[in-house]
Amino acid sequence: MFGLGKKDTTLLIVVAVLTMLAPFILNPFPTDSGMAQFNAGYPDLMQRFVIFGIFAIGFNILFGLTGYLSFGHAAFLGVGSYAAVWMFKLLSMNVLPAILLAVIVAGLFSVLIGYISLRRSGIYFSILTLAFAQMSFALAYSVLTPITGGETGLQLALDDPRILGVSQTEGGNIPVPALFGLEMRATTELSVGPWDFVFNAGYYVSAVFMLLAFYLAIRIFRSPFGMMLRAVKSNQQRMSYTGLNPKPYTLAAFVISGMYAGLAGGLMASMDPLAGAERMFWTASGEVVLMTILGGVGTLIGPVLGAGAIKYMENIISKINSDILHSWFAFMPDGLEDFVVAIVYPFIGKGWHLTLGIIFMAVVIFLPGGLVEGGQRIAAWVRGKKQKPEKDSVTEPAE
Repeated sequence: MFGLGKKDTTLLIVVAVLTMLAPFILNPFPTDSGMAQFNAGYPDLMQRFVIFGIFAIGFNILFGLTGYLSFGHAAFLGVGSYAAVWMFKLLSMNVLPAILLAVIVAGLFSVLIGYISLRRSGIYFSILTLAFAQMSFALAYSVLTPITGGETGLQLALDDPRILGVSQTEGGNIPVPALFGLEMRATTELSVGPWDFVFNAGYYVSAVFMLLAFYLAIRIFRSPFGMMLRAVKSNQQRMSYTGLNPKPYTLAAFVISGMYAGLAGGLMASMDPLAGAERMFWTASGEVVLMTILGGVGTLIGPVLGAGAIKYMENIISKINSDILHSWFAFMPDGLEDFVVAIVYPFIGKGWHLTLGIIFMAVVIFLPGGLVEGGQRIAAWVRGKKQKPEKDSVTEPAE
């Protein structure tokens, strides 16, 4: 089905089902319960899950297949966001042209950076990409202020010369991004007993793009082109000895990865029409590296899992404060309660990065394959446990 093998088709269907049912899956606790703060089924966070999932999937095509570690991929994310906002300002508030322009501009920008950076490999390549990203950040933040908006960012205005749409609504407001009339902020709520589920148009538009990006990544991984990229990662010098030039393949992977980042940037601008230089900063590039390694480098579903885990911690775990901790441990004696809160508090709230660092170190040390390897180990353990009684029941022949 879809030109995929049975295993890949099953994986794609599972990802599609989980994505479509995310409003239910991410809201496991009743709205009025004390655990409701762990629910992640609200539109803004769900959009971040799938958009950064696209970003990480694209980065994994470069890093996971070729082994080239880019520290400047956020430059393409930022360029895509700027391109999308400019399309909103000049042409139309329809998200499709904006997303298309974001992908094209990011692709052209990645051709330029990739052509120069790929003249080196290893740490030199990584430093070159980081340098280009920081130069892009500096240009967007100061020199190119008329184009990027500088430190305030590029935003929509009431006097935008929009060709295929109105500059302002009848109420005097700025129009909002839409898909052929369907506003990205449009939401529908469903109440089932104590549970409230929110269905957002912007999330489902982003989810469809994520599924398409995931499907394309599967095709790349299973294609002869993907095998060539693995050959580059395995031994580029030996590949050159066979008469094959690895540069076109690595440049193609770099451009495809940059276009994925541009798609993510365009979707970010479509959900919230604002583009800022901070999206190009080195921390944003480092974040996608963490997502990929945490989920599993070179795996298909790993980058999506890593993106979801980090964005969950950033938006949920970071909001837990001392008052919430005291309510959790209120059953303890006062002295013991204060002691436990004092021990736990540095790892949540503003200290959520400490917890992320510990998890990341544990994954690198004990699970080099990331969360995917952890799931595989658990599945193997469960299968082994089920098969063990059957093996024990077999009667051994007498000697």
